[in-house]
Formats: sequence, structure tokens, C-alpha cells
Amino acid sequence: MIWAYPDTTLLLSLATVFVLLYAVYLYRFWTINQKINVKKRRLVWKMLLRSLYFGLFLVALAGPSIGNAMKEIKQEGKDIFLAIDLSRSMNAEDIQPSRLQRIKFELKNLVKNFSSDRVGIIIFSSEAFIQCPLTFDQNVIQLHLDGLNTGLVPNSGTDIAAPLLMAHTKFMNDESQEPKSKAIILISDGEDFGGELDGTLEKLRDSGIKIFSMGIGTRAGSTIPRGSGVVIDQTTNRPAISRLSSENLKRIASLTDGDYFELSEDLQEIPQLIDAIANLEGTVMASRTVEASSNKYFYFLLAGLVLAVMDSLLPIRTLSL
Repeated sequence: MIWAYPDTTLLLSLATVFVLLYAVYLYRFWTINQKINVKKRRLVWKMLLRSLYFGLFLVALAGPSIGNAMKEIKQEGKDIFLAIDLSRSMNAEDIQPSRLQRIKFELKNLVKNFSSDRVGIIIFSSEAFIQCPLTFDQNVIQLHLDGLNTGLVPNSGTDIAAPLLMAHTKFMNDESQEPKSKAIILISDGEDFGGELDGTLEKLRDSGIKIFSMGIGTRAGSTIPRGSGVVIDQTTNRPAISRLSSENLKRIASLTDGDYFELSEDLQEIPQLIDAIANLEGTVMASRTVEASSNKYFYFLLAGLVLAVMDSLLPIRTLSL
């Protein structure tokens, strides 16, 4: 038998308290016996009954595990690329403190949920770059997320196809050649001034790589800070307004059998994104067989409760006047 909580000190302490209190109880009856007749045999039966169910409670508290079984534990893994938009529009402040600062905070919490998966980071604007290759090292990932800023990439528009094509290439050329589940988490406000998106999405779909897009921003949008001023739209000579373009991101996710989520002042769908990625069927990276036992405390607790109820509802008469 295996004990889940083999704290003998606690059990002995409780048993000692019970014995002392019951000794006081018996001494009281012995004192009463000097004046009235106490039925000692019934008193002994009552003591045995209470000792029995108190003992059952102590056994239940210790958590007895009876019987052994072999259980296989599998460790599953996935490959996930974070494709993060670092175009200047990610500095917009329609989400506080800014789109980029907010998504950095959320992603640092998100990757903690995938410690058994390889995670990589691709940053992009008009071009895409590998910021962090696929790795299990959570500390490295957190370090790269901390350092994200819009100055890391050229800013002459946004080409969403570029990071998706790069992720596809990296997945296909992976040296491990293990048939892992692969996914891309695309974080952007959805503005796209590039081309070749449809062809890239077709490649991803044919390769079974799903895109889970996360739209960040609001439909009302806001101006884009730049130094001490704001970005000016050259066509209107007025402050440029960046707005969330969710339809483009929804289309990207839909064409690869993925899903769309949103982070705005009204919607906070990071938990749903985590659940969607977690529900992807991962590849078994390792498995081991362990000997498992089942905690049977409930049976002892139930037996003790039955006896305690009997003691309270059917008291044994110990006094005879």
C-alpha cells in the first residue's frame, strides 16, 4: 500500500488529541459513576465505535493507494512560428500602451503554455527575417520578445506573404524531418501592401500548415506616433490613420483551416488562441510507462462517515437512573 500523504507526525498528533479528549470524557463519566449507575459495557461499545471511525478518518487523511497499474505517459510536440508584424503601424496607440507593447506582453505569457513545443519568431514589415529559429529554449524566446521594436525591419509597407512563405520554407527544410504538427501564429493589424499571398496560402494549405491569425487594433484606428509627431499620409497630407483590417486576416486563417482571433479594447481572445493551438494534435516526442496507483481514501472516509452518523442518530444509552 502506498500513502499519498505519509505525514506520521500529523496523524500521531491528531490521534494523541483524540486520546486525551476521550480520556477527559471517560473521567467525567467515572466521576458521574460515583453518584449514578453508568453502564460500563455500553460505554465501552461507544468508545470502540468512536475510535473505529476516527481511525478510518485518519487512514483517509493519509490517502491510501491500493493496487498497481501500468500507465503510458506520452509527450507530444508541435512546431510553431510566431510571425509578428513590426511595421510602423504597430506603434499605434488605439490599444494601450501601444499595439506592439501589448502584443509583446501577451506573447510572453502565451509561449509559456507551449514548453514542450518548438517555437520560432519571424519578424516582418516589407521584408521578413528570422529573429529566432525553432527552439525549445523558453528563455531565448522571452529574450527575443523583449527586444522587439519597429526599428528592426525596413518600413516601406507591409507584405504579409513574406513571413508566411519564410515559415513554410523553414518547415519544409527542417533537418529533424519529424512529422510534427506545424502552425503559424500571425500577429498583425491586417494591412497588406504585398503580393503573392494567394500562392503562399495554397502552399501552406497543401503542406497541412495552419495559420492562426491574431488581429490587433481597433476599427476606429488611431494615428501613428513618429518621434515627437505623427506619421503623415503623403496622399492627403494629413495624419495617417491605421485601422484593424480583420477581413484579410480572417481570409488567411480560413484558407488554411486555421482560425481568427482578435485583441482590441472590446475583445481579448488570447485564451481562445492558446486553446486552439493546444488542441492541435501533436506528434509523440517521447513516451514512458510508469506504475500508477489509485487513491482509495474515499472508501475509508465513507465508512467513517457512516459510523459517525450512526453514532449521532442512534446513541447508545450509557446511563440508567
